[in-house]
Amino acid sequence: MKIAVVVGSTRPGRVGLSVAEWVHEHAAKRSDADFELLDLKPFGLVLLEEETVPGAANRHYERAETRAWSEAVDRFDGFIWVSPEYNHGVPAALKNAFDVLYPEWNHKAFGIVGYGADCGVRATEHWRQIIANARGVVVRAQVSLSSFHDWTDGVFTPDQRRVKELTTVLDQVVQMTEVLAPLRQPTS
Repeated sequence: MKIAVVVGSTRPGRVGLSVAEWVHEHAAKRSDADFELLDLKPFGLVLLEEETVPGAANRHYERAETRAWSEAVDRFDGFIWVSPEYNHGVPAALKNAFDVLYPEWNHKAFGIVGYGADCGVRATEHWRQIIANARGVVVRAQVSLSSFHDWTDGVFTPDQRRVKELTTVLDQVVQMTEVLAPLRQPTS
């Protein structure tokens, strides 16, 4: 079972990478799944430049960047989404990365680690609706990090209780990934 820890911010000076590295560090200690860091930024996805809608493209994309992203996403059975909240919503770069694909998300489990001024909870709730539309399943537990309390002088210093919260998210994602496995099997 392979689960990606997705860095959902592409901004210069982003803090999401340090959050994703923290998630990956804890996840990598587990023996129930293989966890890998998947950074969105190097893919350089362009905003909705595919002519064919992803649901109809059947993984045949025109742009090389989209094909590379599709292949990367398809390797995973589940995801830990590390998502900032921008202006009470989801970040455009991660939303675009989600929107340019479709079947690659089907029947996969998602856990969300949100962060922002109000702990990323609004973006997390938006993600629950968005992911469900692509037949993904977001687990109940979440990690909600505060820009004011989980960073000290610009350095990510999560409160100790966050480790327990993250462990619960990881447990639930692994369990849901296993439950959804039969639905991800190719049909003959």
